[in-house]
Amino acid sequence: MSTDRLSSAQQAFLSRLRRREWLVRASRWAILLLFLSLWELGAQLKWIDAFLISSPSRMLLTIKTLMESGELLRHVGVTLWEMVLGFFLGTALGLFLAMALWWSNTLAKILDPYLVVLNALPKIALGPVLIVWMGSGMRAIVMMTLLISVIVTLATVLSGFLEVAPEKLTLLRAFGASKWDCLRMVVLPGSVPAIVSAIKLGIGMSWVGVIVGEFLVSKAGLGYLIVYGGQVFKLDLVMAATAILCALAALMYAVTAFFERKVRDTRGE
Repeated sequence: MSTDRLSSAQQAFLSRLRRREWLVRASRWAILLLFLSLWELGAQLKWIDAFLISSPSRMLLTIKTLMESGELLRHVGVTLWEMVLGFFLGTALGLFLAMALWWSNTLAKILDPYLVVLNALPKIALGPVLIVWMGSGMRAIVMMTLLISVIVTLATVLSGFLEVAPEKLTLLRAFGASKWDCLRMVVLPGSVPAIVSAIKLGIGMSWVGVIVGEFLVSKAGLGYLIVYGGQVFKLDLVMAATAILCALAALMYAVTAFFERKVRDTRGE
């Protein structure tokens, strides 16, 4: 609908929405810049101990040094590859298991107590076991990430499947639809918000799995840099690696939010 067909009240309402959106974005950046400025000022004026807390300028210098040596891309690449691989495998497996449990109510009832225990169990506790089983390498880190993301995806997506209105399924069955037809035509489309929520949760939890795995056993990656920096008291390295992690997490959140908006536009929401 073109703006010339909108009433003055509608145009004023849309204008207020745009101003509020701009205000929210500007406020976010302003808070970040204010925080970084106060941090740098406190370090320069000796209000805080820059050796222990570092400062934005020291972090930038550390990142520059890592980039010039070629170490930054290597460590970021290792962490991203572990995260993406574990997340996608875990999400795909969790989605498949959710469909299997929806398909068989008997199987869902049998496995329900085990799923509750797995969901409550801190996956970090399995770290030493995974290291023994899979060796002290990338496979153990990817497996830990997979375990975390698969449980999150399974629980979230299955909950979305079970919330689909049973009247729709009854209507389809009345017209002779098979269980596969119900899943394909009603359950999966109706559970898109739950699937998107599972992806958002899975991304956050996958980062936790990767970094914890790198804390336990790794020879490269951002988690390795954090542990190494702490061991040799290079706090600038610790804070720089943490800042890079924050930037990567924010980037993946932005990509997920963009995907979510596209899904809502496609569904006409």
